[in-house]
Amino acid sequence: MTTTTIHISGMKCQHCAATTQKALEALGAIEVQIDVVKGEARYKGSIDGEAVRQAIAAKGFTVVD
Repeated sequence: MTTTTIHISGMKCQHCAATTQKALEALGAIEVQIDVVKGEARYKGSIDGEAVRQAIAAKGFTVVD
């Protein structure tokens, strides 16, 4: 299974990281790792990119390219 890395702006603390992790897990992502300092999320799973963007946006953050 491939690991996907996305960059997210707006995360500032561990609460933000937990919120982002839960959003990704709700989409079916596994082995989710959030790095607030780098503004990154890494996960395994086949998830549509637009679904990820929408789930992250719904939590108040933005996926950046």
